[in-house]
Amino acid sequence: MKLSLEWDRASRVAIPTNTMTLTDIAGVQVGHWTHPDAPTGCTVIVLPEPNVTTVEVRGGAPGTRETDLLAVGMRVEQVQAILLTGGSAFGLAAADGVVTELARQGRGHPTPAGPVPIVPGAVVFDLAMEGEQPKPDAFSGAAAFMAATDDPVAMGRVGAGAGTSAAKWRGFEYLVRTGIGSAAVETPDGHRVGALVVLNPVGDVFTLEGESLTGGDHVPGPPGIRPQPVVNTVLAALVTDAAMSRAELTRLAVRAHDAIGACIRPAHTRFDGDVVFVSAVGMDSGDVDLAAEAAFVATGRAIEAGVRASA
Repeated sequence: MKLSLEWDRASRVAIPTNTMTLTDIAGVQVGHWTHPDAPTGCTVIVLPEPNVTTVEVRGGAPGTRETDLLAVGMRVEQVQAILLTGGSAFGLAAADGVVTELARQGRGHPTPAGPVPIVPGAVVFDLAMEGEQPKPDAFSGAAAFMAATDDPVAMGRVGAGAGTSAAKWRGFEYLVRTGIGSAAVETPDGHRVGALVVLNPVGDVFTLEGESLTGGDHVPGPPGIRPQPVVNTVLAALVTDAAMSRAELTRLAVRAHDAIGACIRPAHTRFDGDVVFVSAVGMDSGDVDLAAEAAFVATGRAIEAGVRASA
């Protein structure tokens, strides 16, 4: 695809004038499963192999699966897919369906007993405050995996973003419905960094330039009501087509979290479970500093897209 580029002077990153999403990283596929009758769902990012994947958790109330394996120094560096899901801790069951489908394809970490698929995951809290609500399960995860495609990422109130919201810091009467956003940018050395974000923060949302998207003040005041723990989270999955080590990828994760801090006010609170996954799927080395700034921009643009696509 021919890219039309403009330069962001502050970050020195090329910003496509045509829209790119996470699936513009070669080999990456994204699939959504959205419950037909309830505001919940799950999203699966299927990664090409080989890859190197890491994670950075900064929220005070995360819900995760297999994140310890992604630390620097751990033996297994490659994963087959990443699950982002609604349903709080219940939704982690959706990873079982992804694992099953990957095993049927013969994909996974080699062991004497056969391949064992590695599927890290993280959740957002989208449960109803009253009554019973369906939650993503193994069937849901399998369906999202089977729906994965390299088409442009469907954004808005789909998949893991089907039941998300923002701006609860000021009080539930200010709640704004959000969803999934995605963006990708190209670095001056010719590599790409893409981001997919599930937007469910307690705080308000702003663009990288500081435009308020949900009506909040630039400097947040004290909470309008006492936020409830574990009910808010921003999840992000980033992929670069450059080859990088886990240690190098942590710099991209830090800058992605910086973008969350710039665009979500407040961010990384005790009431959020903010998690960033970062994967490298390329064979050619790239400049870590350029990729890190691209991660900042891609995450910020994906956050903005998650609001605008859900309006």
